[in-house]
Amino acid sequence: MSLDPLSDAKIVDSWGRNAAPWTTAVRGQQIESRRLVTDRAIVEATLARSPRSVLDIGCGEGWLARALAGCGIEVIGIDAIPAFIEQAQQAGSGDFRVMSHEDVAAGELKLSADAIVCNFALLGNESVAGLFGVVRSLLKPHGTFLVQTLHPVIACGDHPYQDGWRQGSWAGFSTDFSDAAPWYFRTMESWIRLFQEHGLRLLEMREPLHPQTQKPASVIFMAQAAD
Repeated sequence: MSLDPLSDAKIVDSWGRNAAPWTTAVRGQQIESRRLVTDRAIVEATLARSPRSVLDIGCGEGWLARALAGCGIEVIGIDAIPAFIEQAQQAGSGDFRVMSHEDVAAGELKLSADAIVCNFALLGNESVAGLFGVVRSLLKPHGTFLVQTLHPVIACGDHPYQDGWRQGSWAGFSTDFSDAAPWYFRTMESWIRLFQEHGLRLLEMREPLHPQTQKPASVIFMAQAAD
């Protein structure tokens, strides 16, 4: 049975097909926005909260876990793609486990951390809402939930500025990539409402600028459980 081309399941399927070239691209620093802006931005935002433990949801091949571990932080990384977890485990510097957003939403992750980080890892619709529903239960008291994602105003492109599924693209990447994953676009208002609806209070919002275009390369939300 073929997958719905605009669905959470298709996202996981597509990333499974592209785990190897993505690992090569990340480790080779081939993605300009990450190299110039967003990698450093999420590390700095996380360190600003002074966590002793971090849960990296959608950890990919583990680069962020390695960066944080190098700062003396205990990191657990999870990802739905087994090939990513295998790469992360081989590189070390963390506790890495195969687990999907849906698994986390179902309560299968039994831990708590000072910070939960989702770095460009919230690409779906239902899976993201489900994950937000359990974030508070995974945070230690006064813990922080950090989300870095595409800046809605920039990522919208020529499409209407409204929530909805978008086709993915590997434009600018090597020909080793195929079958780009779709993603669910949210407006800034929708992102903020997602935090509010799940009992999360925004502490700070950062908009890291690309040094050449001087436009936002991403947006970083930092939130805590509301009182």
